[in-house]
Amino acid sequence: MARFTLPRDIHFGENSLEILKSIKGKRAMIVVGGGSMKRFGFLDKVESYLKEAGLDVRLIEGVETDPSVETVMQGAAAMREYNPDWIVSIGGGSPIDAAKAMWIFYEHPEAKFEEVAKPFNIPQLRNKARFIAIPSTSGTATEVTAFSVITDYSKGIKYPLADFEITPDIAILDSALAETMPKQLTAHTGMDALTHATEAYVASARSDFSDPLALKAIQMIIDNLIDSYNGNKFAREKMHIAQCLAGMAFSNALLGITHSLAHKTGAIFHIPHGCANAIYLPYVVRYNQKCCAERYADIAKFLGLKGSTTAELVDSYVELVENLNRKMEIPSTLKEYGVEESDFKNNLDRIANNAVEDACTGCNPRSTNAEDFKKLLTAIYYGQSVNF
Repeated sequence: MARFTLPRDIHFGENSLEILKSIKGKRAMIVVGGGSMKRFGFLDKVESYLKEAGLDVRLIEGVETDPSVETVMQGAAAMREYNPDWIVSIGGGSPIDAAKAMWIFYEHPEAKFEEVAKPFNIPQLRNKARFIAIPSTSGTATEVTAFSVITDYSKGIKYPLADFEITPDIAILDSALAETMPKQLTAHTGMDALTHATEAYVASARSDFSDPLALKAIQMIIDNLIDSYNGNKFAREKMHIAQCLAGMAFSNALLGITHSLAHKTGAIFHIPHGCANAIYLPYVVRYNQKCCAERYADIAKFLGLKGSTTAELVDSYVELVENLNRKMEIPSTLKEYGVEESDFKNNLDRIANNAVEDACTGCNPRSTNAEDFKKLLTAIYYGQSVNF
């Protein structure tokens, strides 16, 4: 038996933040990252709309990029002191992911992080609070997913928490927030979204429910990402929707080893998540085509790419991804990104072993062990062909 889970409500379009005026409750804890949401006035809007609805409001501010276990525990403690019945997070993937994890330990202070980090092992939520997610970037789709990525810096590992319990209750997609993204962030988050949709389409848990969402997301991303990167307002709006569709797909179909590698290299080499996915995706498609080339060919055919055979269609899709990276000045190898060769070699075994244990590895269409990861990472570092 399979399952397909989404937020109860998704509000989108111009001025969709105003739905907060109708929220019923007593206390709301807002979780936010850096100063951009305050600087552009969106945090003030969220606060004022919630207060207009009759809620008392408090803030947790300053959630860092790649939020830590310590940040999560501190936030959960603040929530236990305040006792909110709504948790509202606004910003990029980091504050929303952090707020999801805070939610867990707010409601279950007895829980252990190492247990929660096991896939689908989060205790039942909504005993104290419900969750509203308001994304400002167009990539992570955490506003509709059952995932949260938290970093344990003492171990140098990013942990993808995975459980339908942390799927938000309400997602608000107001594209005005996404218009504030700088150019490089637009590139990285856009390629993150493309990776989500691509991996969802070939993942082991894919279904007739997730496939159409993944394909439509890919098409919208291909049609709009470069214009969005160049600042086109209409394209930014379309990308905000496309990344959400990709999130709906992968939250249910799950992901693959592009994300396993991004999680495990990101914490060590400090590569932005979307950038890592962009670099790795062409190599992983080549690796996975040994067992699911027809699925990648389906994507190419849906996009109208050239090719009369399955192999030619896969080539066309890989070339499309590589061309997007070039147009947005994303490196094609880890060496080009700037990872020192000595650092790469010293961490290769560690990354490969950790990637095997990543929650996304088991959903990849091709079984992958530590030796496979080492070969793949070596190809990615030096820009070698993947023919194994």
